[in-house]
Formats: sequence, structure tokens, C-alpha cells
Amino acid sequence: MAANFINRCPSCLRNFVWHFCDMTCAPEQSKFLVAKEIKTTDKGVDYINEVDLHITTNYMEGTYNSCKGVYVPAAGQLAMDILCGVWGASRCTYKKWFDFLGDATGAFVPFQINYIATEEPDDVISPLNPLVVPCNKQADNETTQCSCVDCDLSCPAAPPIIPPPVPFTFLGLGSISWWVIVTFILGTAIFLLSVCCLGKKSEELPSFANADTLPGNSAIEYRNPSIMERMGSMTDRLLEKGFTAWGKYCAEHPWFILFLGLVTIVTLGHGIMYINVTTNPVELWAAPESRSRIEREFFDSKFAPFFRTQQIILRPVGLEKIVHDTSNGPITFGSVFNEEFMLKVFELQQAILEIGQETNEGLEHICYAPFATGKATRDQCIVQSVWGMWQDDPDKFNETNTEEDGDKEYVVNYLDYLISCTQNPYDPNCLAKYGGPIEPAIALGGFETPENAPPKYETAQALIITLLINNHYDQSKLAPAKKWEGKLIEFMKNWTATAPKFVDVAFTTERSIEDELERGSKSDISTIIVSYCIMFMYIALALGQMKTCDRLLVDSKVTLGLGGVIIVLASVACSVGIFGYIGVSATLIIIEVIPFLVLAVGVDNIFILVQSTQRDMAKGPRGGPQEPVAEIVSRSLGKVGPSLLLTSASEATCFFLGALSDMPAVRAFALYAGMALLLDFLFQITCFVSLLALDMERQRANRLDVFCFKTASRKDDGVISEGILYKMFKELYVPFLMKKKVRAFVTVTFYAWLCSSLAVLPYIEVGLDQELSMPEDSYVLKYFQELKRSLSIGPPVYFVATSGLNYSKPEVQNSLCGGLFCNPDSLMTQIYSASKIPSSSYIARPPSNWIDDYFDWSASSSCCKKYANGSHCDNSVPFGCVSCNIPLIEATKRPEPSAFSEYLPFFLEDNPSATCSKGGHAAYSQAINYELDENKEAIVGASYFMAYHSVLKTSEDYYSAMREARKISANLTEMIRDKTGNSDIQIFPYSVFYVFYEQYLTMWPDTLKSLGISVGAIFIVTFLLMGLDIFSSLVVLITIIMIVTNIGGMMFWWGISLNAVSLVNLVMALGISVEFCSHLVHSFSVSTEANRIRRAADCLTNMGSSVFSGITLTKFGGIIVLAFAKSQIFQVFYFRMYLGIVLVGAAHGLILLPVLLSYIGGLVPQRRRHSPEGTTLVEDGSQGDQHEKLISSSSSSSISNGEAATATSQNPNAVAFDADSD
Repeated sequence: MAANFINRCPSCLRNFVWHFCDMTCAPEQSKFLVAKEIKTTDKGVDYINEVDLHITTNYMEGTYNSCKGVYVPAAGQLAMDILCGVWGASRCTYKKWFDFLGDATGAFVPFQINYIATEEPDDVISPLNPLVVPCNKQADNETTQCSCVDCDLSCPAAPPIIPPPVPFTFLGLGSISWWVIVTFILGTAIFLLSVCCLGKKSEELPSFANADTLPGNSAIEYRNPSIMERMGSMTDRLLEKGFTAWGKYCAEHPWFILFLGLVTIVTLGHGIMYINVTTNPVELWAAPESRSRIEREFFDSKFAPFFRTQQIILRPVGLEKIVHDTSNGPITFGSVFNEEFMLKVFELQQAILEIGQETNEGLEHICYAPFATGKATRDQCIVQSVWGMWQDDPDKFNETNTEEDGDKEYVVNYLDYLISCTQNPYDPNCLAKYGGPIEPAIALGGFETPENAPPKYETAQALIITLLINNHYDQSKLAPAKKWEGKLIEFMKNWTATAPKFVDVAFTTERSIEDELERGSKSDISTIIVSYCIMFMYIALALGQMKTCDRLLVDSKVTLGLGGVIIVLASVACSVGIFGYIGVSATLIIIEVIPFLVLAVGVDNIFILVQSTQRDMAKGPRGGPQEPVAEIVSRSLGKVGPSLLLTSASEATCFFLGALSDMPAVRAFALYAGMALLLDFLFQITCFVSLLALDMERQRANRLDVFCFKTASRKDDGVISEGILYKMFKELYVPFLMKKKVRAFVTVTFYAWLCSSLAVLPYIEVGLDQELSMPEDSYVLKYFQELKRSLSIGPPVYFVATSGLNYSKPEVQNSLCGGLFCNPDSLMTQIYSASKIPSSSYIARPPSNWIDDYFDWSASSSCCKKYANGSHCDNSVPFGCVSCNIPLIEATKRPEPSAFSEYLPFFLEDNPSATCSKGGHAAYSQAINYELDENKEAIVGASYFMAYHSVLKTSEDYYSAMREARKISANLTEMIRDKTGNSDIQIFPYSVFYVFYEQYLTMWPDTLKSLGISVGAIFIVTFLLMGLDIFSSLVVLITIIMIVTNIGGMMFWWGISLNAVSLVNLVMALGISVEFCSHLVHSFSVSTEANRIRRAADCLTNMGSSVFSGITLTKFGGIIVLAFAKSQIFQVFYFRMYLGIVLVGAAHGLILLPVLLSYIGGLVPQRRRHSPEGTTLVEDGSQGDQHEKLISSSSSSSISNGEAATATSQNPNAVAFDADSD
């Protein structure tokens, strides 16, 4: 029996059997063996029942040391876990081992053998002292030393572990922090020095006056514009003329435009019928061509997908710990081993096993039953539960005995039995009904694991029931499993509701996560609707200009606001429809996020267009009641259209380029968002312009909003208000912001903010806490939380060898195996070595190795059997079978090449038993992919070697474990290619979680790539549509980069991790940042004010209020509602990030950007819209007062229609200064 486990190490086997040979056959047996008890049979025959064997400590300790490292690949454990009884390998010593070997209560010891350590001989006793051969030495000339896997002494000296370099710190701050501090101090000093030295004149804005009082207005000259200026001027004129003409056409033919818009929306929206919504997390976050997806597909197709796991974690509440007196002293057990609690767990377990029995849809039809050779029975299903140690038998659990130790008597009960089985799960008495062991680390949770000491299973705080269900590559075969899982969920919810107070339950099934994600998304629909309703109500109220209560319904813009919101939603629907026709799958993120994004952008455009029209009407005769509505609308669109085109084109390009991402969810989001923004812009300059014209006609006709068939009693007095928000910006905020000291303070403050964000960016956590994916009321969330407390073993990892190896060749075998004659750098040895340093390798256990066990199985005469017709016969069949007598290579005791292929299927069909522990059916039946040729010999394709990761709890643990496994696999691939000469072979690691965490290995490069491409696209589009204005484009670029950087800093301080969801939001933040920046910069570039400060004030006054009301206030109301969402992803990645995006974007766009423009605004103020043909206005920065000069090739000072020449003097919005500009 023992030879089955230790024959891998000849030295160990030789030492072990030698004393048995001496005890049985030695000529001087009487000198060390004494009969202690002799009994007589019923027939009067005397027999020895107990002996004393005097043996030296040197032999016992030497033999134990030579055997203690021998590994059993099939079990994934050491041989001593099986051969040392209740102590297991972790607690075993040479004395305990020999005591167990001589214990007659064991199943394989015929009589009691008392091993008595005797060092020196006397007159009577001469102790047995055979020669001990260390495991790193040859037992004889026909064998070799034990391998590194079985003998640490055979392993080469491990390289010293180099500790990581100690990071630089000074006064508690790291190098990055000090670099940022120094940069901030130097930058601030240079800036303040520049302000003090260059800005000698006052730059205050104390009052509000006409620009004709400004100094320097007479200092205007003319010169020929450059080619760049001419091209820019031409671009401006073409865009303005084009939008003006288009606006006039839409305003004059509103019903026709709306009809065409409706037809377009219906046609494109019909594609929604063909859309496919992806909810499978694998398809969402892993690209089909990604390494993890390819390897997962290979594993699933060649072997089988990883099991469908169902798990219930039970924790006692309010129960006391148990102190149990034993002959070895008192042992304190966790309260989970309370008898009443244990019996309640058994009751639950049996009820679970009864699920589906009444309809013949029970667990046995779908479960994983490794020992079943035909149709499985329920008892053959793997159920990893502590009750398996008692074979699910309460009577056996309740058995008690007594043990005497001196004068004291101890009760031996289920607690003693538990200790025995946790220390040796492979004890035949402890095997579960299915025929295999109960793994304590799986069945028990929350136990103490002292460093460099065996786990204390008796301190467990939770009991865990784990059921494994067969998974299938063919998804159509999963219906019975999913149905049974649904019944389990329903049963557990009912059981939990009525569970005893002393039992706390957490559970999950394989389908639970996907079910809960879908439920969470549906439950948040109401939150999203409320959010949109609040934004709509604000839009409807804010667009209107309420004068008096009796004209409230005339001046309101409810219909127009509703139309704008419908256009936004229609653009989203059309985008979804287009990709429905094309066949690009949608995701829940698209459905939840894109309407929010397009509403943010679309509403801003609505406010800009409507408020521009209102202000145009407020300026005087040109916007008066006598002027046709079409003229007013076309003029407004011509003025703001280029700005709308600039932002929309920048955003759409930004998102379309974001589709270069490999991540399916990010790619789909980028495509859908880019198309939705593009369509939204097109619908706004067509349908919304037509709606605006119709609404102005209604208002002029004195008709009520919504109820347009009714006319108001009071007519309009013709006075058009500028709006409260506009006045606040004009009279309070802008003059305050443009003060010299305020601008300097703002610049230094935002610079400090930027530096602080840069300091913390490297420390943003990468990953996604799986708890955040679940709604707050989800049972799966409770399971995730409990799993962190109770998890005691990591997930399995499979090292897969692709097809192409001839396993019958010795060079291939030696590259893979871990036993005798194997290479010192073999696959088995390398993974075994990695398992010795789990803190860095994340490998907790050596792998199970089918080829080693196949060698041992082949060499054992009691294993391979066959019937007379040559078919396989299980080794446990007592009669009617003959031994295979597999031909072996004499030197290595391995099967000959032809025999290797012939008997491999027998090995994979043979179940382990007491006479043959190496049967491969239970452990390896799924590990080898093979086909039979015409001679019924196996041609092995792919195969795997399974190990276990260490305990993984955080996202960093998971993706770090994958990274280290890939490093190991790369080394293995290089080694095997070198040894076999096969350059096509590949070794890769696979674990079920890899596909979800691969993205985090390259999260930072992917993020920087996506954001960099998008920022570059924004810059190029801005440069082209801003009339080739490099200065304005750079200002937009700088501001957007600062916004995204500070959002990154906000993510660190708010605990928002970097992952695919936050990456989507960062890309979206870029789009919204364009709204905060580009409108203002475009307004600045076309401003005709005298200097940069006045132009900054002008753009902030006219455009800032629209941006503030269009984005900031609109979004703020909608975002607040998201805080009440049940989904934690909504709360963290949507509420927190959206709030941060809006607040950070508004702060930079409405505070920092005007200040930046006042300092570094373009030196060429592009007054092309107001300049005569062939002229351009430029600013001469060479003088201290930086007065402006108009340079033209023409001496004409007349300006078309006489408007531009008096633009400055007649501008009622001009802000007065008491000093020259900077």
C-alpha cells in the first residue's frame, strides 16, 4: 500500500521497507524484536498480537527525512498526508509516523508494533539500525536519486531573494511628492515674478461702461494678412455664411424639415429591433482576439469549461466556542462546530440535495461525479462539505467513545473525529460518499493560518457547502443546470428568510452574478428616469424668460425644451438603430450612459442657440418684432453654428477614435456615443432650429406654450430681459474674476490642484472590486463580503500544453515529469519550485501531473487489468481479469513507446482504490485530450497540469497572479521548445478569472493611449475649425488635459479605481470638457474687444452663462438623483464620477479658462467676422501696453454696412477697464 505513494523516491522506498524485511527475515531478529503479547485462537493456536521493535532514532529520523518530501501528484499533496495518519504532513514527525505505522487500529496493520527508540545495545537488546540512504543519494546502482520535487536536497540552491529597493522618502514624502512640490514652487515663483514685472499697470474691472472710453482704440494700423490668417478668415466666413443660409432655410420651412427628421428617426430607429444586448461579462470586457479569450476558448473546446459552482457559506451567530478536553490537552473549537449548528447545516444540505427530485430533475443529472463510470447517482456527486467526513451520516456523527489516559477518562466524539479527518483527508474513514476526500480548506472558512505552521482548522468560523455542476462548451446543454440553479436560488431565499437566529447564510450560484447584474440595471431604470425628468423640468424652466405671472405660459419654453430632449433621445435611438442594422452589439453601459452624455452635450447646444437668439432680439431693431423670425434664427445660427460644429466634431471624432480600444465594452460605447453625438448635432441644426422658429412664431402670436391653440389675454410689452444668470455673470462674476489679484490667485490655485493630482495619479488603484458590481440589496453582495472573510484557498490554475508533443518520447516525458530521470528544469519541477514561494509566485500547491502517475500506474502489477477480449477492467474487480503486464523500459521502468499509447486510455478509465491509488479516472479523465487511431492507440493532443493559486482577495492579487503565471509559462515554453526541438508547442496558464482581469495588466497604457488619441483628435479638429488658430487650440488642449488630470486626482481621493467603466467615463469626460472649453475659446477668438482681458470678459459674459446653465446646472440636478441608485456601480462610477466631471469641468471652463485667455490668449484676435474683406485684426504684443493695430492692404476705413466699424462703441455688453490691458 505505502509503495503506491513513495515508490517515486527509491531511497525513501528502500529505507522504508528495509526494517520490515529485517523484522520479518533477519537472522538475528530476536536481538531487536520482542513479543509483548501472545494470544490463543479458539482452536488453541498461539499467535503474537503485539511486539516491541527496538530501533535506533538515527534510522527512524533518517527514513522519515528521506520520505517526508515525496509528492503524490494525483492528490496534490505529500505522501505523509496519507501515511502519517491523523497528523498529516504538516504535523508529522518521525516518532508520530512510526507510531502510526505500528498502530493496530489502522486498516493495514495486522498486529500492534511498538517502535522503541534504543540507541545503544546491551546484553539482551541490540537495536535495529539499518543503513539509511539520503533522498539525494542513489539507493543502489540500478536506481537514481530522488527528484527535486520529492527531495529538497536534490534541488539546486535557490538564488537569493533580492529585496525590492527601498523607495526614497524624506520627511515622510516620496520622490514623486518632492518632485511635484519643487515643480509647484518653481512654477509659482516664475508666474508671480512675471505678473509683477510685466503687468505693472492696473488690470481691475470695477465698472461697466462702453468701450469707446477705452484707451488705445485709436492706435489701429493696417497691413497685409498672412496666408494662415487668410485661410482662417475664409474658414470663418464660409462657416458663418453656410450656417446662416441653412438656418434661414430651416426656419422658413419648419414643417418640411420636421417631417424629414421624423422619417429619418423612424427609419434609423427601426434598427433597434435588430440590436443584440450583450450582458455576458466575458464578451463585455475581453476582446475576442485577446490572449485570455483565445486561451479560454482553447481550454473550453479541448477539455471542458470550468465547473458551474454553487456555494453556501454558513456562519454561527451568538454561539460560544467549544473547549474539548483530550488526552493531548484541551482544544478550543470554533462555534461553527456547535452540535446544534452542525445538525442544522446537515438539514440544509439534505434539503438542497432533494431539489428537483419530485420532477426527476435532481442534482445527479447535472453534477460532476469524477468516480462515476456510467450514469451518476446522487451519492456520486461531489459535495464539498464538512459532513462528507461522516459520509452524511448523523448516526456516525453522534457516535462517542471513551479514552483513558492514566486515571483520567476522556470522551471521544465528533470533534476528535473532525481533527483526525482535517489532518488526513485521505484517511479511508474520512472519504466522502462520492469516493474522494473533503478538502478542509474548501469546506471550512475563516480559520487561523499561522506563518510557517499548519492551518488550525479547528478555529474555523464558517462552514461552506460547495456543489460542482458540469459545464458544457455547447451552451444549449446548460438549460437543465440553469433551471436547477434557479430552483436553488429560490429555495435559499426562502430558507434564509426562515433560518434560525443562530445561523447567518450567504450563497451564490453560477448564474447569480449575471442575474443580479440584469436585475440591478432594471431596478435603476426608475432612478435614471427621475434623473432625466429633473433635467427636463430644469430645461423647460431655464430656457424661458419669465416676465410676469400672467404671461408665464407664453414666455415658457416647455414645448421647446421637451422637443430638445426628444431630439437628444432620438439621436441615441438612431445611433442604436444604425448599429443594430450593422450588427454591433450594445451593452447596458451604452443604454445607461450615452443618453446622459448626449443630453449633457445636447442641452448645452440648446441653451447656446436659444439664448443667443434671445440676446440678439434684446439688442435692438435687428431683433425686434418687425424682423422676420427666419432672419433672427439664421443670424443666431450663423453666429453660434461654427462653435456648435467645433464642439460636436471634436467630441464625435474623440469617441470614434476611442473605438480603437481592444475592450469590447469601451469600443461599443465609443462607436455608439460618437454616432449619437453626430446625429444629435445634425438634428439640432435642422429639427431643433425649426422648432425654435415655430416657438418664436407662437410667442409672437401671443399663444400659450403647450396649449398653443389658446391666446393669452395680455400682449407682450416688447421688452426682452437678458436673464438673471446673464446679469449675474455680467455685473458681478466677470468683473470680480478679471481683477489682477484674483486672476493670479486663480492661476496659482489651479496650478496647485494640478500638481497635487499629478502626485497621486500613480497611486490610483487599478481594478474593480467585485462587490461594487452588485446592488446593495443583492444576496450575491453578501456572499462576496463573506467570501473575503472566509476564503482560505485560491482558484485552480491549469498549465496547458498545446498539441504537437509526442508523449511516448523520453525527451518529452523528461521535460514534463517530476519523478525519476526527469530533467531538473522540467515543467513539474519549475511549478513545484514556484509553489515554494507563494507570496511572489501566487502558486500555493505543486501541480497534479498525470504523466508521473501514469508511470507509477504502469509499473504496478495491481493496477492495470483487462478482460480476455483486451478491453479495460477496473483494478477493483476481483475475478475474471488478468494483469496487463505492460512492457516497461528496464532502465526507467516506464512504458515502452507503443505501450504508452496503448494503455493510456486504460489509465484514464481506472478509478483509484486501496490496491491501486494511482488510477487516473477521477483526477485526469478531463486533463488529456486524445484520439484513438486505427490500432486503438491514443494520440495525445492537448493536456493540462493543474495547480492552485494562493488566496486572492483584491483585484491586484488576481491580475498579479495571472502575470506571474504567464511568466512561469513563458519559461516553460522556452524550455520545452529547447528540449524537444518543437517550436510550435506552447505552454499557457488558464484560470477561470483570467479573462476578467487581463485588462488590468495593461490598464494604464490602454488608458493613456485612449485618452491621448482622443485629446490629439480634439486638438486637430479645434485647430481646423478655429480657423487654423494654434493659440486657441493650445489653450483648449491645455485646459482639457488639466481637467482630465484633476479628475484622475479626484478618483484617487474618492477611492474610484481605474477600470473599463472609469475609462469609459474618462473618455466621456473629454467630450464634456470640450463643451466647457471650446465654446468659450471660440467666442474669445471672434471677440472684437480691445485686449485679451476684455475679450476674456466678453466671452465669459456672453457664452459662460449659457455653458453654466446648459451643462453645469442641468447635469447637477440629474446627477444628485443617481446618489440614490441601488447599484453601487451607479453610486461610485456614475454619481461620483459624473459629479466630479461636472464640477471639475465647470471650475476649469468658467474660472480657469477665462483667466488663461486673459494671460495667454492668441496674439491674433480673429475679428474676421467684423473685418472688411481682405483685412484682419492682430494684436501687437511688443509694447508694454500692448495696444492693438489693425493692419490692412487697403486704406479703406469703411466697413460693410457700417456695422463692424462701430461694433466696439455700440456694444452694450462691453466691460470697462480703468487701465490698459496687459
